[in-house]
Amino acid sequence: MNVLDYLFILIYILSFLYLGRLFKGSSSGKEYFLGGNSFGWFPLSLSTAATQLSAISFISAPAFVGLKQGGGMMWLTYEFAVPVAMLFLMVYLIPPMFNMGIISVYEYLEKRYSTSTRILLSIVFQISRSFATSVMIYTVALILTAVMDIPMWITIILIGAVTLVYSYQGGMKAVVYGDVIQMIILFIGIIICFIAGLYYIGGWSEFVSLVDPDRLTVIDFGKHGLTDGEQFGFWPMLIGGFFLYASYYGTDQSQVQRLFSAKDLPTVQKALLCNGLMRFPITLTYCLMGLIIGTLVVTTPSFREMIPADKPDLMMPIFIREYLPHGVIGILMVAIFSAAMSSLSSTINSLSAATVEDIFNRKRQLSQETYLKYSKYAALFWGLVCIILAFFTGDIAATVIEAINKIGSVFYGPIFATFIAAIGIKRTHYIGANAGLLAGVLMNVYLWLFCPQVFWFWWNAIGAVVTLAVSYFVSIVIKVNQQDTGDIGFAHNIDKEKGIILATFALIIIIFSYYLPSFF
Repeated sequence: MNVLDYLFILIYILSFLYLGRLFKGSSSGKEYFLGGNSFGWFPLSLSTAATQLSAISFISAPAFVGLKQGGGMMWLTYEFAVPVAMLFLMVYLIPPMFNMGIISVYEYLEKRYSTSTRILLSIVFQISRSFATSVMIYTVALILTAVMDIPMWITIILIGAVTLVYSYQGGMKAVVYGDVIQMIILFIGIIICFIAGLYYIGGWSEFVSLVDPDRLTVIDFGKHGLTDGEQFGFWPMLIGGFFLYASYYGTDQSQVQRLFSAKDLPTVQKALLCNGLMRFPITLTYCLMGLIIGTLVVTTPSFREMIPADKPDLMMPIFIREYLPHGVIGILMVAIFSAAMSSLSSTINSLSAATVEDIFNRKRQLSQETYLKYSKYAALFWGLVCIILAFFTGDIAATVIEAINKIGSVFYGPIFATFIAAIGIKRTHYIGANAGLLAGVLMNVYLWLFCPQVFWFWWNAIGAVVTLAVSYFVSIVIKVNQQDTGDIGFAHNIDKEKGIILATFALIIIIFSYYLPSFF
């Protein structure tokens, strides 16, 4: 990198520090955490997409597709369940919670079950989300270290400090509008790498003639994910993926908080519809980018020698460093900063919201001044926690994007099942819900430690089934006098038009993916 590259990065950092100051005037906790419910569906959709289109997607997913042994375009199977999950959230999970006007998604569980259930779920979220975010920070630090030739500890602190300052000051408004900017920058970065990769490989025709045909296969109906080597089969990705995405978008505070920031319920529905339609085209773009650059690696011995065999995630940063001109390198570094800061800012805001709402202000006893002070202290605390944890993560899976999803899959299914029971199974009570949650998480930990042959995508479904079964069984065996919670359960008219669009799109992307190899 040279002075021009560093100039781009400096301008970007200063711009986002200014963004935090621009939105620093929050007058209440609701404005700090929900932006005063002022957001339309478009900025919310781009903000959510920006968190998903993270540095992990930009770096680690292309490495899986193009270089990792056993990888390939099967990564697209991650997207099969997304439209179905969005439809489920639109109809079943989000409306009753949105209509309650809550900030923390876990407040719903206190109204339905008990304070203990709310606190338990919130703590599980806080631990799992901070740990997963630390893995993301580690990844970006690894990338920037490879390209900028500076120590990793400096990159970790730089990413964390800048994000912490602007999210601490500006709250949800800074997070959402920052995400919109970051989404645009990152997608431009993907297109630049896509075009540059094609240029160096000799064009599309040359790429098609050189690409490894084994990496083109997306769908494999023969893999069931229950024995060694059977990963990324159709059924585990579709079924496990449904539980993962419905839980992530519907019960993870970092995502649901955006939906709670919407103007009204129709805005929420449009945002969910947009997310259900946006993800696959974006994922397809960066997967093709990874396939192109991976083919360049395989066919260029000098390039291949630069990438350690055990670190495929370095494919993209080394490509940026060795093949792109100065100035463009700076833009790509800005894109990576954008992705990392988007994910981290969302995490900081949501973790602080969960901490203040679920621990300190459950009974609405704090004044607005005290609430805002606690909110900013919590944001500072969680920002520092994520930065510190980043120094100790990074070796959970072959690629970092798998590591993050692996961590999430331990918790997502059980958490999702707890909300399903709360909304749809009136007979369950707080003792059953708490026991079911713990049983589901412990089952997934057991599978991780002692059943490595079970593909981790299945953990989402298995953990959910165990949680529901134990919750219901314990609720029947142990009798508890429950207070009348009123009508806080499922009650919503189905938007048939949006439902048909999402269901049809899910079918289209599966058919497209099945025939994808024939397009080459």
